[in-house]
Amino acid sequence: MRLYDTATRQVRDFVPLEAGKAGIYLCGLTVQSEPHVGHVRSGVNFDVLRRWLTVRGYDVTFIRNITDIDDKILVKSAEQGRPWYNLAYAMRRELDAAYDALNVEPPTYEPAATGHVPEMVELITRLISAGHAYAAEDGSGDVYFDVRSWASYGELTGQRIDDMEAAEDADPRGKRDPRDFALWKGWKKESEPETAAWPSPWGPGRPGWHIECSAMALKYLGGSFDIHGGGVDLRFPHHENEQAQSRAAGYGFASYWMHNAWITTAGEKMSKSLGNSLTIPAVLRRTRAIDLRFYMVAAHYRSHVEFSFEALDEAAAGFARIEHFLTRARDLLGEVGLGTMCAEFETAMDDDLGTPAAVAAVYDVVREGNKLLAAGPSDALAGAAASVRAMLAVLGVDPFDPRWSAGGSSAREERLTAAVDALVASLLQQRADARAAKDFAAADAIRDQLKAAGIDLEDTPQGPQWSL
Repeated sequence: MRLYDTATRQVRDFVPLEAGKAGIYLCGLTVQSEPHVGHVRSGVNFDVLRRWLTVRGYDVTFIRNITDIDDKILVKSAEQGRPWYNLAYAMRRELDAAYDALNVEPPTYEPAATGHVPEMVELITRLISAGHAYAAEDGSGDVYFDVRSWASYGELTGQRIDDMEAAEDADPRGKRDPRDFALWKGWKKESEPETAAWPSPWGPGRPGWHIECSAMALKYLGGSFDIHGGGVDLRFPHHENEQAQSRAAGYGFASYWMHNAWITTAGEKMSKSLGNSLTIPAVLRRTRAIDLRFYMVAAHYRSHVEFSFEALDEAAAGFARIEHFLTRARDLLGEVGLGTMCAEFETAMDDDLGTPAAVAAVYDVVREGNKLLAAGPSDALAGAAASVRAMLAVLGVDPFDPRWSAGGSSAREERLTAAVDALVASLLQQRADARAAKDFAAADAIRDQLKAAGIDLEDTPQGPQWSL
């Protein structure tokens, strides 16, 4: 298995620190607003990584954090006239719902920044003792990382300190160098609520963004771990700063850095500030969650995706062909289990999670499986269907997975489904009777009536098959 390592800018053999185990830390979201399609891409992409590592026999520890205290959260909560912790909690629930809707498996643990302030204070204290951090002398209570004290600063993104812009995460008055970044932010009584401050050796305040992830990664994965992931926009300054402060504190930190690309609209990163976001609930009112996930995983995680509903519809139509094959196979065979993945799929996934080639391999098996359907039940058909299910399970889009229906359909929807089944069956019987009586005009009229209702008919050796 080979993965692209952002730090070395090359695809490398994946060699874990401990044989048979893999530790992953994924930078989760800052819960300041409703999650949109761009927000959840990293969750979906790294869910595929976790599933594939598990298939390959690794015992995976997967940590994905939540940033629930942050400048943006304080600003937005003040604008909305609500406590910051209430905003963060409500948006975290929205994010959980979005991940659940897209069949993203829960992490091994999901630590929140506000629950780990003691660990952050301890890490900052360690950095000060090592000469890599200092408390501001202006009485603000701020503490900064001294970037010039760490000779390797900039190595993750290949930059020189003198070429970098000033860090904008705190008032520059207390800094020795404008590029120094905040580890601790002193409480501003005039503009910040008292609940947004914790005690520390430097006075009440709250942690800076970068120290949060270092402290949580080190707590749950140890001083050294295998993979650190996140969106490509986090490479600098967030991940650069994480690596610098963690290694300056004496820890090896991440062996591999992986970054997923953006989902863009009109060529720009999808973001709240640009006003081009598409929230998950809004998109799911238009399309099925399984189709949205298939659209996201069919693209390589390092490729930028230009979002459009036209492209989403095309992906949904392609996935419908896969679903149709599996449904017909199940009608003939009964239950279809999880089988053996084809070699082309495995090769693609081992090559830096090559999901485009993996999806192409799925279509190849479906194409061969469709040829087998006409002959009726067979071991070859069962093998093809089971293989398709196994490959889709890795991508998180197996339509027979109970997670896609568990909690997703109400009793009312189930009654509607049963009603549609009965009505279509009745019409198909009328069509069969008309054809038997050689009343082909009536039979065609019934087909047209079904088509107008959004139902496609396919005449097969086993009888008519219909699908939405």
